[in-house]
Amino acid sequence: MKQPEIDTFRPRMRVLNEKQAWAIHHAALEILERTGFSMEHPEVRRMLLDAGCQDDSEDRLLMPARLVEKALKTAPRQITLYDQLGQRTMPLVDGNFYYGTGSDTIFTIDLESGERRRTVLQDTANFAHLVDGLDNMDFSMSMGNPTDAPIEEIYVHVFAEMVKNSNKPICFIADSGKDIAKIHEIACLVAGGEDALARRPFILNYSEAISPLRFPTNVMEKLVFCARKQIPICLPSGCNAGGGGPTTLAGAMALGIAENMVGLVIHQLTNEGAPFLFAPNVSVLDMRHTVISYGCTEWSLTQAALADMRDMIYHLPIWAFAGATDAKTVDAQAGAEGMLSIVTAMLSRCNFIHDVGYIESGNTSSLEMLTLADELVGMSRYFVDGLRIDDDTLALDVIDRVARNGESGAIFISDSHTFKHFKTALFHPELGDRSRFEHWEANGSKDMQQRCNQKTRNILADHPVTPKPEAVLEGISTILGRNEISEDMSGSNETRLAG
Repeated sequence: MKQPEIDTFRPRMRVLNEKQAWAIHHAALEILERTGFSMEHPEVRRMLLDAGCQDDSEDRLLMPARLVEKALKTAPRQITLYDQLGQRTMPLVDGNFYYGTGSDTIFTIDLESGERRRTVLQDTANFAHLVDGLDNMDFSMSMGNPTDAPIEEIYVHVFAEMVKNSNKPICFIADSGKDIAKIHEIACLVAGGEDALARRPFILNYSEAISPLRFPTNVMEKLVFCARKQIPICLPSGCNAGGGGPTTLAGAMALGIAENMVGLVIHQLTNEGAPFLFAPNVSVLDMRHTVISYGCTEWSLTQAALADMRDMIYHLPIWAFAGATDAKTVDAQAGAEGMLSIVTAMLSRCNFIHDVGYIESGNTSSLEMLTLADELVGMSRYFVDGLRIDDDTLALDVIDRVARNGESGAIFISDSHTFKHFKTALFHPELGDRSRFEHWEANGSKDMQQRCNQKTRNILADHPVTPKPEAVLEGISTILGRNEISEDMSGSNETRLAG
């Protein structure tokens, strides 16, 4: 009997019910209405007061819930990122998920010596190049604060390195309204002009408030700049349980959401409809070692909970983390922690997932960890894609044919159905070793870190990156050589508000 075709069901994880989600949301609104927040940017402060915020007796701003509700209605529910060649590659919507690296590490693991050392610009170039060559990595971040870049424009220089060494989308960091203007100018060169960049953005800005509930001037400069220029932005909080927020996860989530909603309101008041990611951020402060944990189970749990709230309440693309570890090298701990965060971020349908390749609690980057995580993403993707059920995959005729011929020695491995499907129906690891012991021994008895090292070297040596036009490279050199910000790009030293 012919079997009907059945739509593929993709596994999904949920950790909150609707009652729990709304309880956390209402707690966030109460924080904004009762506790309020500190706003250091004078023009943003005036804008918020004009919009209906109140100034309490301690010079804090109190925000009514209606401002949050209005901002949630005007922010777009989908953000589409393009690669640097203008191709649509990352529609951040619904259950789509994309993975990329992190930023701002102080140290890296040297690929040649295996030693932990300070980062340099070439490391940013290498990470961008590696991302360009890895099948499961979708975007780049700098992965370092290089010692050989001028400190006042460090983010401009790492952005230039990413542009020159990859054509995938870029998530970038900036310090203030000054350096973000230069970064925007470089991006306009690559995209073919400011209008072209706004139509097909390949950049997304990452910025942070200071928990609890403090918004410095430089953070607001970047937020307003991105809103005016239609640059997608996320504004995670630093609300780590026990450090920047309460040690209880529900309270830390409520605080993080409150901080994120302040950013959203300001963003939409500046330019209604500009693209903004929902991005609370709740890891934990390890009480034994006073470090923010990048491998903790709690971060994956709160991330999944926030994704549930995205689906039930906020309906915005969501920012997340994965593929990071507190381990100091690419070992069993790194693999376990990396895989937990990768598969749970995917199962909860987070959209823009960063920090892949971090080790040592975000202090150190590892090219080998990034290469390992790329395979872990591939494994997780195979799982999350679910099972296709139809006549071809049920293979009733194949079973009948092989079973009836079993006495003559026929087995499935020699059947034409196997030859047709085995390359696509099964997951074939490249780094995971399934060979017999004798074969593994004959090939050098390499462990996982050694295999990751070799694959990384091969990509850096052999993967070609389509070069930027000479005029673009010359323009980047000119921008990097300037010490001032052009008036037409930045507006002024103090960021102007739209409207």
